[in-house]
Amino acid sequence: MLLGLMTMISLHADARTEPIVFQSSESQVSLVELFTSEGCSSCPPAEKWLSDLKAAPGLWKHFVPVAFHVDYWDYLGWRDPWASKAFSDRQRAYAQRWRRDSVYTPGFVLNGQEWSTWSHQKDGPPALGTKAGILSVSSADLVHWQVSFSPIGYGAGGYELHAAVLANELISDVTAGENRGRRLSHDFVVIAITTRSLTRQGEKLAGEFEFKTAKNDEAKRLTLAVWVTPLGRLESLQAVGGWLSH
Repeated sequence: MLLGLMTMISLHADARTEPIVFQSSESQVSLVELFTSEGCSSCPPAEKWLSDLKAAPGLWKHFVPVAFHVDYWDYLGWRDPWASKAFSDRQRAYAQRWRRDSVYTPGFVLNGQEWSTWSHQKDGPPALGTKAGILSVSSADLVHWQVSFSPIGYGAGGYELHAAVLANELISDVTAGENRGRRLSHDFVVIAITTRSLTRQGEKLAGEFEFKTAKNDEAKRLTLAVWVTPLGRLESLQAVGGWLSH
């Protein structure tokens, strides 16, 4: 299902003349998830850490960052404009898997596992030695995307692809709640997400997805994040991503 949040952003497909391709190596690229909220006074330091990854040498090569804004702090008086109940439900699904009784922000997840030592990794998680297989996504118009995945070392079960458009350089002037009076900045914010099945084509898995979004001048840079999971699971097997606009 394609999830459109409150504000959607144009991919400006008409401005691109060359196809765009994002491709991983065979080594596993980590998926870094941050669950955050503008209603949480503890979240800005975590969001700054995530934003600083824009300059990290391992960005896209060793890890792909995404920020899911949750809605369960909205009751404190400030409605996070980027929040979604679906993202809160995603975090609760993780908590259930880990046998946790509650969820919290800021909360980091690394390849499906709770990650509490993120602040000790200035440049993000280090490269992994695990061989996962090559994941490639391509598009000629930034709307219709083709996906190819050649898994290494996994069984014959089904696979799903997950694709998200991320907005960067977002600014909010918060007027209520725990962050009242603060100007908050956000990067790698999930503003649209879709999940599709992958089908076998010979030795590879293939799939496709599309994003049709409307213009919003608040976002100055867009990125795409794509990851593959076993069917019905949350943990990422391989990820890829990159900048869509400059």
